[in-house]
Amino acid sequence: MNVQLEEDITALAKTIRDFIKHEVDPLAMEIEEQDDIPPNLVEKSKEMGLFGLSIPEKYGGLGIGMVGKCALYEEIGKTHNGYTTLIGAHSGIGSVGVVEMGNEEQKAKYLPQLASGEMIGAFALTEPAAGSHATNLKTTAVKADDKYVLNGTKHYITNAPIAGLFTVMAVTDASKGAKGITSFLVEKDSPGLAVGPNEKKMGLKGSHSAELVFENCEVPEENVLGEVGQGYVNALKILANGRAGLVARNLGSCQKLLDLCMAFAQERKQFNVPIIDHQAIAHMLAEMAMEIEALRSFTYRVASLVDQEKRVIKEAAMLKLYGSEVYNRVADKAVQIHGGIGYISEYPIERFYRDARITRIYEGTSEIQKNIISAQLRKEYS
Repeated sequence: MNVQLEEDITALAKTIRDFIKHEVDPLAMEIEEQDDIPPNLVEKSKEMGLFGLSIPEKYGGLGIGMVGKCALYEEIGKTHNGYTTLIGAHSGIGSVGVVEMGNEEQKAKYLPQLASGEMIGAFALTEPAAGSHATNLKTTAVKADDKYVLNGTKHYITNAPIAGLFTVMAVTDASKGAKGITSFLVEKDSPGLAVGPNEKKMGLKGSHSAELVFENCEVPEENVLGEVGQGYVNALKILANGRAGLVARNLGSCQKLLDLCMAFAQERKQFNVPIIDHQAIAHMLAEMAMEIEALRSFTYRVASLVDQEKRVIKEAAMLKLYGSEVYNRVADKAVQIHGGIGYISEYPIERFYRDARITRIYEGTSEIQKNIISAQLRKEYS
C-alpha cells in the first residue's frame, strides 16, 4: 500500500530521523548499561513534541492521525527500543484513553500536561491473575459517596515508575462479568496508591515497568473514564486502535536491522568474497526485505482504516500478530548474518534480538491475537 504523507509529516519524520541519529543512537549503550534514559534526552524529546503525538492541537499536542503517527513511529523504532517504548507507551495506550473517551473536563485537566510530557501516561490492565484472561480482574472499585475506593494489584505496568497518570481498569460490579469493569484516571499521588520498584527485564532497558498496589485508594467520581461498566470495552478500543502504532515501531526496528545487515554483509568477507555473495546470506537478506515490505504495507493499511474510524478488531489483531512475528524472525536472521559479532552485547544486534522477544507477549500475546482473529472470522462466516 503506497501512502502519500502530508508535507509537514514528511518534514517532521526527517527531523526525528536526524534527532535519532545524532541524539539518541549515541546514547544507546549508556541507556542499556544504566537501564535508564538520560534526563536531558527526555527533555529534548519533550521540546520536540514527541509526547504529544496523539493529543489534539487544542490541548497542546501535535494532533497527528494514525498514518502520520506510524510514519513517525517508524523512525523512532529505529533506535534503542527502551527509548522507543517510553515514547510509544505514553503516546499510545497511556494517553489515547483520555483523548478518545475523556469528557471535556478531563481533557482540559490532563491532556496539556500529557502533551508537554510534564505528566507521563501509563495503562494499567494486567494483574497477577489477569493477563491474557483480561476479564479476570481482581482489582475492585467500590462507590463511596462522591468517590470510588480501589483495592488490588496491577503488574508489568510500563512507565509506572515515572508516570503521573494511570488509566486503570477495575471491577465495579462482579456480577456483570466484562460489563462490570470500569475505567478510572488515577493520579500518581492519590492516597493509597503505591508504585513498586523498577522490574529487571531481559530487554527494553531504560523502559521502566513496575507493580501498582491499591490499598483503599480514593479516586474522585469525576475521574471515571467513559461510562461505568464500559471499562473492558474501553480497554479493547485503546489496545486495538493503538496496535498500528506499536507495529510501526517494530517496523522501524526491522528496517534498522536490515540496514545494519546490508552494510555488514557487503563489508565482511569469508572465503575471499563479501558474505553477501554467498547464497545463504543473500537469501536471508531477501527474506528480511520481503517481510519488511509486506509489514509496511499492512501497517499503513490498518492505520488508514483507523483514521477512517473503521472497525479494526480483526485487522489490528492480525497486524499485531504479524508485526511481532516478523520482528522476531528478522532479529534472528540478523544475529545469524552477523555471526559471533551478533551475539556480543557491545553491538546493537544482540540488543534488538532481546528487545524483539517481548513484542510477542505485551499488549496481547500472539496466541490471544489468534483467538481474536478466529472469533471475528466465525462472526463473519456465521
